[in-house]
Parts: sequence; structure tokens; C-alpha cells
Amino acid sequence: MADIASDETSGIPVAKTDRSADQLHRNVLIGLALLLAIAPFVAYPVFVMKVLCFALFALAFNLLLGYGGLLSFGHAAYFGMASYVSAYTAKNWGLTPEFAILSGTAIAAALGLVFGALAIRRQGIYFTMITLALAQMLFFFCLQTPRFTGGEDGIQAVPRGRLFGLIDLADDRALYWLVAAIFMAGLLAMYRIIHSPFGEVCKAIRDNEPRAISLGYRVNRYKLTVFVLSAALAGLAGATKAIVFQLASLTDVHWSMSGEVVLMTLVGGLGTVFGPIAGALVIVAMQNYLASLGAWVTVVQGVVFVICVLAFREGIVGVVAKAIKKPL
Repeated sequence: MADIASDETSGIPVAKTDRSADQLHRNVLIGLALLLAIAPFVAYPVFVMKVLCFALFALAFNLLLGYGGLLSFGHAAYFGMASYVSAYTAKNWGLTPEFAILSGTAIAAALGLVFGALAIRRQGIYFTMITLALAQMLFFFCLQTPRFTGGEDGIQAVPRGRLFGLIDLADDRALYWLVAAIFMAGLLAMYRIIHSPFGEVCKAIRDNEPRAISLGYRVNRYKLTVFVLSAALAGLAGATKAIVFQLASLTDVHWSMSGEVVLMTLVGGLGTVFGPIAGALVIVAMQNYLASLGAWVTVVQGVVFVICVLAFREGIVGVVAKAIKKPL
């Protein structure tokens, strides 16, 4: 893993390579790929696809908060709008699934550019509240435009279609391989971003913004770029989710969805590469296997969150990384 350091003469952030950490990360990535390869044969494919969609969403949020230092309470805006666009273009325009997903991702990135340009003008709690306010505006837009969103009913019966016009995605296992490929592509993209010179500068801004400014970095440009990248990844997750479940609804843009992704990230481990994946698995598993508890599932989630914050502040993966003394 590349840790942040400073050049002795210029003070410019540079990377210090930890070869053992890099090897560990490669091993974890290979192990994760192997798990994904056998997952549809030992678990219900739709459940695994749900985990992967929300894991990608949590990775996107972690990129913004864990490595950019920007807390957004409105990330459901990009997840949900991409879900709507993907569902609408697939159902009403007849786009193939790959183009429907790409269109949703592009809209999420564009929305992130607009919202991010407004939000980064402020810092701290003011930034956070602006993101929440913008997301709520989008929620009410979706509620009041039923001709596009279906209103409270959402967009239902979204066709999965044929990938590249050839592969029928009506079969869950066929769709699973597409979702797994999208997830791995998103994970590798995020891994490359945070270990690039751009990622190192973002971490420097997160840790000491005044120093980064004094070194001549245009801080707002870096903030806006990481905001747009995070929005695009969140949109990719939302657009894929719409195809998997053949549904886009107001739940996708509701503020509670923004809360869920915060919970997933903190439970798994903020600022870790693989933490959001573990957090998404825990939360989604609780929602599915504790569904018989009804509204009490929310209470259980709250208890888990409190335990993690009080006893395991680093999150699940953070605790493991601390135990083995290697970053994960």
C-alpha cells in the first residue's frame, strides 16, 4: 500500500511503497475473485447480487469520506437517480442492459458535478447539510414527477434484456456474472484511484487541508473530482441494482438509503479498502435473514452500529488490520 509522505525539499506528497501490504492486497483481491466465482453455486444468486450492489455503493461512499474527508448525507441521490434512469431507459426506450447501466452512471456523475460544485463551497457540517438538502430536493422531484418515476409506485417490471443483444439476463446466474464483473471493475477502479498520486493528494487534503493549500494545490478541484468519482460509482451501483431487481423506487432516493450506506461503511471500516464490502454483507444479511422481525430489524441494526462505534471504532476490517498490523 502507498502511504502518504512528503518530499523533503518541496513538501509535495509522494508515495511510500509497502511491498508486503501490496502483496496482501493482491492476495485478498484474488481470494475475493475466487469467492465470487463459487458464490452462485453455494448461495442464492439474487442475494449475492444485492450484496455486491450495496458493497459497490459503500465503496463509493468510502472513497468520498474515508479518503476525501467529505461526509455526505445525500449519497442516495446518485444511487437512486441512476436507478431511475437505468430502469426508465431499459423499459421505455428499450436500451440493452449495458447501455441502460451506463446511462444511469453518466447521469449520476453529471448530478455529482452539479451538486458537488455547490457543496464544496462550504466545509464541515455545512457541507454535510447541503448534500442532505440537495438530496431531499431530488427526492421530492422524483415524488412529484410520476410520468418519469412512477411516483409512489416506482418503475416496475424493468426488463433485464440481453447483454450485447446476445446473452439473456433473465437467468439469475447469467446476470450474476455481469454484476460480479461490474463490482470487481468498480473495486479495482477505486483501488487504483486511492493509490494514485491523485489519491495521495486527496488523503493529504483530508489530513491537513491548510498545508495542502500552502503547497499550491487547488484543493477545491481535488474535492470536486473525488466527489464526482464517488457519485459515478454510486450511480453504477444504483443502475445495476435496478436491472437486478427490475425495480426503481422512492426508497432508492430516500434519506434513509444515505443513512444505510453510512452504516455499512462504519461497520465494515472507514478508510479501509475492503471494509465497506464486509459492512454491506453484514447489513444486507441482517435485512434478509432477520426480516421476520419486521420493524425490529432497524433496532438490531442500531444495536450493531452502537457496538461497532463503542467497541470496534475501526470497524470489522479495521480491527482485523490492527490485529495483523497490515492495512486492509
